[in-house]
Order: sequence, then structure tokens, then C-alpha cells
Amino acid sequence: MALESRPESLEPEAAQLLDQVQLWWGGNQRIVLGVLAGIAVVGAGLVFQMRTRSVQEDQAAGRLAEASVYYWQGDYTRSLELSKQVYAQYGSAPSGIEAHRLAGDNAFWSGDFKAAATEYRHYLEKVKTGLLADAARRSLAYALESDNQPLEAAKLYDQLVGRFDRTSSAEFLVAAARCFRTARQPAEAIRRLKRVDQEFGDTSYAQPARIELGELTASTTP
Repeated sequence: MALESRPESLEPEAAQLLDQVQLWWGGNQRIVLGVLAGIAVVGAGLVFQMRTRSVQEDQAAGRLAEASVYYWQGDYTRSLELSKQVYAQYGSAPSGIEAHRLAGDNAFWSGDFKAAATEYRHYLEKVKTGLLADAARRSLAYALESDNQPLEAAKLYDQLVGRFDRTSSAEFLVAAARCFRTARQPAEAIRRLKRVDQEFGDTSYAQPARIELGELTASTTP
């Protein structure tokens, strides 16, 4: 319908509606402008926060990369020092969290198994699922075993069976068996060695497991 042909009966209604809108705006103008200003401030704050996090992550990633270079060069002391600096300064950034895992690796290969376990646990408090989390659990299990906590280590080894490839699963069962032998629980060790033989007989761990199983069975048979 063309504008010039619009019925005149609609014009008073439109005028009345316009008056109502103007009246409402006059009474609520300050509130609306205040809300809009608040939204703008919050939006600007979020943008600034995101940019700050991005900058922090870039800085943390650079420092962590430097620490990783020292690690692969075998300079565990320097790498550990840098790793601690990264998570102390950028604790909430992804690279800051990852620094705990690198610190654990450095402590482990330096022979400080207790400190290594602590660092791995800090990492797992932040990263609970995924491949990297399972890798940290694997490292934690080895650290606990090396720190003479065989039952705690065996618990983690058992949890990791099936998380990686078949060879790794066999490795974890053999490791759990080793821990139970250390804890003088031969029956539990035998159970896990039997699983290696029966479920993972195609892996490189199977034959050594069979030999150990035979020895352990013979030593526990009356």
C-alpha cells in the first residue's frame, strides 16, 4: 500500500503511540543510558581481559620454550628454575599450568621423586582429562614408585591400562605387578602378570611377564 493512500484513521493512532514512546523515553532516559554505559564498560573490560590473557600466554609460552630447551639439553637445574618462574608468574595461563609438568620431569630426572610427584599433582589439579593428563599420571606413577610408594603407584598404573596403545597397557600391568611384589602382595602381582600373558601376549612385555609369572608362582606354591 502506498504511503499517500494510507487511511487517515491510522494517523491518530500512530501519533498517540509516538507520544507514549516520547513520554516513556523522557521518564527512563537516564536509566537506559546508564544500562548502555554499563554494558559498554563490561564489554571493554572483557576485551581488555582477553588481550591481557593473550599477552600473558605469549610471554609464558616463550619462557616455557626456553625451559624446554634446557630440559632437552640435560640442564635440569636451569630448566626447573625457569619452569618454577613460569608458573609463579603466569599460573593461570595454559603455559603456566604446563610448566608444572615440565618442573615434574626436571625434578624426576634430578632424582627428587617427591618433588616430582608434587609437581605432577599440581598439574593434574588443573588438567584432569586428555592425553596430556594421562601422560602426567604415568609420570606420577613412576615418581611414586621411585619414592617407595608402591601401592599408590600401582593404583595409577591400573587406571592407565587401556588409555594408550597395547604395549603401554602391558607395560602398566607389569609395573603394577612390580609394585605389588615390592609391597609383598604376590597374589595381586600374579593377577596382573596373567593379564599380560592372556590379553597382551603379542607385546614385547609378554615373554618377560611369563618368566616372572613362573618364578613368582613357584615361590608362592607350598
